[in-house]
Amino acid sequence: MFSFKNLLKTLSFIVVVAVFIYLAIDTIQKKQNIMSFEDYDPPSSLVVEGKEIKKAKYPFVDVHSHQWRMPTMDLNELVSEMDEINMKFMVNLSGSGFGPQTAKDLFFNESIKNIEENQPGRIGLFVNVDFDNVDNATHIETQVNVIRDAVAKGAIGLKVYKGLGLTNKDSKGNRVRVDDERLEPIWDVCGELNIPVLIHSADPFQFWLPKDNQNERWYELKEKPNRYYGDSDFIPPFEDIIREQHTIFEKHKNTTFINAHLGWMGNDLKRLGNHLDEFPNVVTEFGAVIAELGRQPKTARQFFIDYQDRIMFGKDSYNKEEFYTYFRVLESNDEYFDYFRKRHAFWKMYGLNLPDEVLRKIYYENALRLFPSIPKELFK
Repeated sequence: MFSFKNLLKTLSFIVVVAVFIYLAIDTIQKKQNIMSFEDYDPPSSLVVEGKEIKKAKYPFVDVHSHQWRMPTMDLNELVSEMDEINMKFMVNLSGSGFGPQTAKDLFFNESIKNIEENQPGRIGLFVNVDFDNVDNATHIETQVNVIRDAVAKGAIGLKVYKGLGLTNKDSKGNRVRVDDERLEPIWDVCGELNIPVLIHSADPFQFWLPKDNQNERWYELKEKPNRYYGDSDFIPPFEDIIREQHTIFEKHKNTTFINAHLGWMGNDLKRLGNHLDEFPNVVTEFGAVIAELGRQPKTARQFFIDYQDRIMFGKDSYNKEEFYTYFRVLESNDEYFDYFRKRHAFWKMYGLNLPDEVLRKIYYENALRLFPSIPKELFK
C-alpha cells in the first residue's frame, strides 16, 4: 500500500535529484564558460565621442503616449516633467481608458475635466471605441455617436488598438477584420469631423515566425510569450492583417490615418516609402520602433529627409529617461550607444544627425498642421 510517508519519500527523492542535476549543469556551464543570451551583456570597450541628450533641441509634440490615470493624476507633476525634456504637448491616445461604455465615457469626461482645470493647452485626448459585437443592430451607430460627442467635448482624434484584426470578435465569435465593411461609418465620421485616426494593426512580423535561432525577436517572445501568434488558429498571417489595414486607407481617402509604429515597416524603409507614396492620406510615427532607425543611420537619415512632411514624433509608453535615446538617435552623430530595452534591440544605436529643418518638422511642425487646436504659441 502506498502510504503518505512513502509519497513524501518519493517527492523528497525527486527534489534531491532535481537539485543535483541543476547544480551539475550549472557547474559544467561555468567550467565551459557557457552563459545564456540574457546574461551576456558586456560593457563596450569602444572609446568614441558622444553623450546623452536629456532635452530635445526643439519643442516637440509626442503624438503617441498612454496615460492610464489621467482622470485623477497630478497633471502639474506630469507637465513639469514634460518641460524638463522640452515636450510642449502630449497626445494621450488612451483617452477613454477601458471597460464598458459607461466606464469609458466617465474616464474620458473626467480626463477632459482634469486637463481643463489644471493644464489646458498641454495635453490632448483621443477617443477610443468598441469593435466587438459589431453585428449588433445599433452598435456602430452608438460608436459613431461616441466619437461625435467626444469631439464636441475636445477629443482631437480616434485611436484604434491592435485588437481590431487580432482579437476583436462579433457576437458569433468571428474575428472582426480591419476592413470589415460594417466599420465604414466610423472611418467616415472621422473624415467628416476632420480628426485623424491613429491605428495600430498587427504587430512585428517576427511574432508569426518560428521561435528559433533565426527569429530576431526570439528574446522578446521569450520574455513576453503572449505576443506569439504563429500557432493561432484564430489570428491570420501578418500580411493579411496589414493588407486589411491598407484597404481602409484606400477606401477612405478623405480620412487622415496615422499608421502607428512606422506601420511595422521600420526594417524596410523602401517599402514604407512606397506605402506613403501610395496613400497620400497616411502619415506615420515611430513610437516604440526608434531602435529600427538607430541601426541603419544612413538609410534612415535619407528616409527622414525624403519624407520629412509625413513623419511625427511618437514614443508610446511614457518614461522620461527613455526619451533621451530618441533625442540622441534623431539629433546626434554619435556611434554605437545603448538602447534602453534589450528585448526590443540587442544591437547598438547610431545617430541620424538630422538637419534642423527636418528636426523641426518631426518634432512639432507636422503635428501642428494635423492638430490645429494645439496652441502654436508654445512653439515660438
